[in-house]
Amino acid sequence: MITSTMLEIPEEFKITSPLKQENYLVSGELKSWDGQFANVYSTISSTEDYKPTLLGSVPDLTEKEALEALDSACLAYDKGQGLWPTMKVVDRIACMEKFVSQMKTKRDEVVKLLMWEIGKNLPDSQKEFDRTVDYIYDTIEDYKQLDRDSAKFEKNDGVHAHIRRGPLGVVLCLGPYNYPLNETFTLLIPALIMGNTVIFKPAKHGVLLIGPLLEAFQNSFPKGVVNVVFGRGRVLATPIMQSGKIDVLALIGNSKSANALQEQHPKQNRLRLVLGLEAKNPAIILPDADLDLTVKECISGTLSFNGQRCTALKILYVHESIVDEFNKRFSEQVDALKFGNPWDSGAQLTPLPEKDKPEYIQELIDDAIEKGASILNQKGGETTNNFIFPAVLYPVTKDMRVFEEEQFGPVIPIVSFSHIDEPLDDMAESNYGQQVSLFGKDVRTLAPLIDTLVNLVCRVNLNSSCQRGPDVYPFTGRKDSAVSTLSVHDALRAFSIRTFLASKDNDYNKAILKDLLNTKASNFISTDYIL
Repeated sequence: MITSTMLEIPEEFKITSPLKQENYLVSGELKSWDGQFANVYSTISSTEDYKPTLLGSVPDLTEKEALEALDSACLAYDKGQGLWPTMKVVDRIACMEKFVSQMKTKRDEVVKLLMWEIGKNLPDSQKEFDRTVDYIYDTIEDYKQLDRDSAKFEKNDGVHAHIRRGPLGVVLCLGPYNYPLNETFTLLIPALIMGNTVIFKPAKHGVLLIGPLLEAFQNSFPKGVVNVVFGRGRVLATPIMQSGKIDVLALIGNSKSANALQEQHPKQNRLRLVLGLEAKNPAIILPDADLDLTVKECISGTLSFNGQRCTALKILYVHESIVDEFNKRFSEQVDALKFGNPWDSGAQLTPLPEKDKPEYIQELIDDAIEKGASILNQKGGETTNNFIFPAVLYPVTKDMRVFEEEQFGPVIPIVSFSHIDEPLDDMAESNYGQQVSLFGKDVRTLAPLIDTLVNLVCRVNLNSSCQRGPDVYPFTGRKDSAVSTLSVHDALRAFSIRTFLASKDNDYNKAILKDLLNTKASNFISTDYIL
């Protein structure tokens, strides 16, 4: 049986007393909260007898505070006249550089809270922080290049044009619990640097780790540009959306939540959407696949962070000629994975942050077994208070819940196929279309498959597991998996719009343009090259 308690915690990772987040950020002020607080628990136990650990508490803000944050963001944008949206690009970049410099000093605090709050192991928690810092620097560099490319005039049909990208307005930013820092910031950072103002509500899990960054936000950006509120999504996000004052909904999470929020907006045609949603990414394993490589990649793809990734492999299609051998090797390697607490050396499986997740995974397992599947690995389905060991299920059929639902946790359905049309048809009928992993080596077989798969999903991973990175590559999806594209390059464009000054080519206008450039009176009209 897997142990779910810990008697010895490394000193640097101990929570000596609960952390009380007493402030929230609105109008450039860290406002003290004297109302109700919501306790934050970790499913990781620090006692011999299992008991969730109280990590701390955060303000349980009300509609009143939500609308105050909205007013703050609207005032900072000020109908496009605010300091932030009209600021020179180089000055916005300086604010962002100041923020990331201060953020880096909080690495140890954030990494520690990542482990406790969501159960992410130490190397992955460190990677999430470092990757986020790199993302900010990459965004700054890409924005510099974007501005360099725009630092010019062009003329067509007797009209001069100075074309740049401008902000969209006020953004409501809602991040996910599985990457509460990195994926949230892939929304927040490009939205900010392009001149938008933001209201940001952290995810339910991974909320305390935002606290150490509040002062950096306050110190680095003008009043009202960044507003951070804590509380329940329905209480805070609903009235904000109902106001009609939100220009962009930026959300990584579930399509049902995204749809519900969109419906609250009175002018949906004016609402821009930047959404990263769920997926049911498959692997397709062909008869000539290198099984050693394939099993290794499928282990990583299905069970990195316990399968709690939108990019996780959530169903494996294996050709019938090799399915028995694949199942044997795969099941053995799943059982060999080490379960432990996030700071334990070599821990590949860690406690699940959602207390109800083991019960849900068990429901999927029971449903599949009732309909003819078996658990192939010996440890599959072993349950403790905060974990359920990954179950490899085979054969899985379309009438099983685990075939249809995005499990977002440690259960792996395997389907055998005799003809390639079977997985292709399933993918075409799926509600999702983010990525696929394709394993094989014969070019004559792979080529037509690739040509089809790129029309069903947005990324085909050849002989490798699905993933988001590198962050410079497009990250998006078809159907219910995404709206808009997130990458360093694309996110800057998702949170902005092309806008330009046009003037007829005559002496009168040319004289004015020369004065605008020489006096540098306009922050928009500029041909300066940012180094």
